[in-house]
Amino acid sequence: MEKEKWYFIDSGDCSPAINMAMDEALLLWHSKKEIPPVIRFYGWNPATLSIGYFQKVEKEINMEAVKEQGLGFVRRPTGGRGVLHEHELTYSVIVSEDHPEMPKTVTEAYRVISEGILKGFHQLGMEAYFAVPKTSEEKESLKNPRSAVCFDAPSWYELVVEGRKVAGSAQTRQKGVILQHGSILLDLDEDKLFSLFKYPNERVKERMQRAFKNKAVAINEISSRKINIDEAKEAFHQGFKDGLNIDLVPYQLTDQQMNFVKELAQERYENDEWNYRR
Repeated sequence: MEKEKWYFIDSGDCSPAINMAMDEALLLWHSKKEIPPVIRFYGWNPATLSIGYFQKVEKEINMEAVKEQGLGFVRRPTGGRGVLHEHELTYSVIVSEDHPEMPKTVTEAYRVISEGILKGFHQLGMEAYFAVPKTSEEKESLKNPRSAVCFDAPSWYELVVEGRKVAGSAQTRQKGVILQHGSILLDLDEDKLFSLFKYPNERVKERMQRAFKNKAVAINEISSRKINIDEAKEAFHQGFKDGLNIDLVPYQLTDQQMNFVKELAQERYENDEWNYRR
C-alpha cells in the first residue's frame, strides 16, 4: 500500500524570528489545504533562547545574560519553558487535528508524533523510550513546574535515554492544525543555560543545576561516538518516516511564501511587544 506523502523541509540555520514565523506560516498554509502535512528541520543563527508562550520575561529571564552572550531571543507560539537552541537539531511537525492517525487528546497526539523522534534515536543506536509520570508527585509537578528551564520539567511521554530526558517538545493547536516543535540536544553547555534564568539566590541556582544533571542529557554525552548534525538529520529523517509510516517529499518554499514568512517575522517575532509582553 502506498504511504501518505508529507513535505520535508530542511531550512538550515535561520534567525529566531524567521524560525518561528516559518512554523506559523506552515500551520496557516496547511489549515487552508495549500500544502500537505510537513516535517521541518532547522537550526538557529545566532544561538537563541526561546521561551514558551505563557512565560513572564521579567520574572523568569535574565535578559542581561542573554544580551551579554550575544544570543537571540524569541517567544514561541507554543507553551512550555525556556530552551537554549545551540548544539541541537530542531524539528517541527505540522498536521491537521482531524488527520486519521492523530488522536484527539494533546497527550496522545504528542505520543504519536514523538514516535518519529523515538525511532530516530533508535537509528542512532540509542535505547530511547517513552517515560510516563507515575507518582502523584510527578503528575502534580506537570501542573506546577518549579523551573523555567524546559529540560528540567517532566511531561507525558517524555523521551528518555538511560533515565534522562533527551528531547524537549511543545505543542499548540490553531485553525484545526497541530504544530509540535522541539529540540534534540547534541551537546549542551549547562553553565550557559543556567545563566539565562533568574533564581531567588545563588544557592537555589546551584541546587537546580545539580538536579538538572540527573534529569537531562545531550546525545554526545551518552553516545559511544560523536554524532554530528548531518548524522542526526539522517537518523531523524528516517525516524519520522518509520515512526509515522509516511514518505517524505523534499520541499522548498517559493519566493512568494518566503516573503510572507519574512513579513510575519517582522510583524510578530521581531516585535518587542510580542517577545516581552507578559
